[in-house]
Amino acid sequence: MTEKNEIISNDEPKISKSNNRKYLIENIASKIFMISAFISVISLLLIIGFVFYKGLTPFLFKGYSFMDFIMGTDWLPNSDKFGVTSMIAASVLATLGSLIIGVPIGIFTATFLAEIAPKPVQRIILPAVELLSGIPSVLYGLFGLAFIVPKIQSILNLPKGQSLLAVILVLAIMMLPTIISVSQTAIKAVPASYKEGSLALGASTTETIFRVTLPAAKSGILAAVVLGVGRAIGETMAVILVAGNSPVIPTSIVDSVRPLTTNIALEMGYAYGTHQEMLFATGVVLFMFILILNLVLRKLTSKGDK
Repeated sequence: MTEKNEIISNDEPKISKSNNRKYLIENIASKIFMISAFISVISLLLIIGFVFYKGLTPFLFKGYSFMDFIMGTDWLPNSDKFGVTSMIAASVLATLGSLIIGVPIGIFTATFLAEIAPKPVQRIILPAVELLSGIPSVLYGLFGLAFIVPKIQSILNLPKGQSLLAVILVLAIMMLPTIISVSQTAIKAVPASYKEGSLALGASTTETIFRVTLPAAKSGILAAVVLGVGRAIGETMAVILVAGNSPVIPTSIVDSVRPLTTNIALEMGYAYGTHQEMLFATGVVLFMFILILNLVLRKLTSKGDK
């Protein structure tokens, strides 16, 4: 009995050391995770704070009117005129146009891959979609400049093909990988019992897809659409090459345009003083667009879950 007690007492320090080491590792790991999370939050706050400080300086300290900035139609830095109405209109129209083209194609492609396509076809299309998402945006712009712009110019008999229509087509192609990937994941997550129940009640495959599967995956599909919008409204390099970059309100789909992101990229390299601060103010407007998109995403996904 005494020998057993001695053995137990000898093992206790070993167990205690093992537990202490385990708790130390857990504590260090949790601290690393917490620091990583704080770095993300701090980075976001620093970016927002810097952009808003620089962008709001002309309106808070230099007497410029924010309403004149938002509602103004003239962008003439040399004449001290800064209006971004035309750029807001270009960004909104380009985004809406690309959604009209890209969303149906993306959702139908995702549905085909998730529900209809045989395995050999999936092995061909899926890598193509993944490769499409990995292409740098400037290459999309070069494709648009070398192929889409000349086609628009020749088919519509225009002096130049760089236009709102070219921007819409390029952005529609660019948002496809995001919409397809996220929508396909959402469609595949729909329980098989939903589809089996619909088919058992006599519904066809097509009816099941449109009346059961897609409504059940609505939340994920809406998230895919909003992510696609974020890609479209934030794109810069591809748009610069095909937009024409005229800071005027477009009256036709074939007019040259200058979206918000393009305006910042084109002029930030040589801007200084108030001109530079107004470009940061353009970034504030763009940030507000992204914030509204995130709020819309939360609203739509919460409705989709009900």
